[in-house]
Amino acid sequence: MSGTVAPIGRRDLLGLAIITSVGVFPWRPAGAQTSGDASATAPIEQLDSALLAAMKAGSNTPFEDRYRALTPVIEQVFNLDAVLAASIGLSWATLPAEQKPMLAAAFRRYTISSYATSFSSYNGQSFQVSPAVRSLANGEVVVQSHLVRADGSSVKLDYVMRRGPSGWQAVDVLMDGSISRVAVQRADFRSLLNSGGAPALVAGLQHKVADLSGGTAG
Repeated sequence: MSGTVAPIGRRDLLGLAIITSVGVFPWRPAGAQTSGDASATAPIEQLDSALLAAMKAGSNTPFEDRYRALTPVIEQVFNLDAVLAASIGLSWATLPAEQKPMLAAAFRRYTISSYATSFSSYNGQSFQVSPAVRSLANGEVVVQSHLVRADGSSVKLDYVMRRGPSGWQAVDVLMDGSISRVAVQRADFRSLLNSGGAPALVAGLQHKVADLSGGTAG
């Protein structure tokens, strides 16, 4: 690959950019019924708590500290390997095996950096997680949540959860209940993969991490 590396588009952060501060409160809509395994909500509640702590620490806390604090939670809550494979799509199976570890490492840094940057201030918003989960035909479930802004308006932000050896883990995030972060990332990754394969995508992800972290994490 030659020339300037094209940065990953900001559209793949649409599920994060609107979330600038949250608190965690249980949400129990009247008459809600649990249609799936309610234990799938626990990882999202754990994620919310970690994000709340990061936001209360604020942007005055060095990026590296917020990144370090969020890393174990992001790695536990999300199945990052599954998210990456789905974000690349069918071509994942054809990528050279020796290139996948470097790509996975770059995607991990990119995902954690996205959260560390997006959740860096607190002004009284709240995250409400429903105990009623929605079952999908493939055995996955959707944990339903809302971001409630200080003015009372809200945005639906749901997590697609898959049970594996590590328990329930998120494999996608749906903004407004339908806009898939994985699908948006797939569209953004495609041009880099087409232009230079996995090395081009790794370089693009590293560029975005440098941008998100102010150059402190590449």
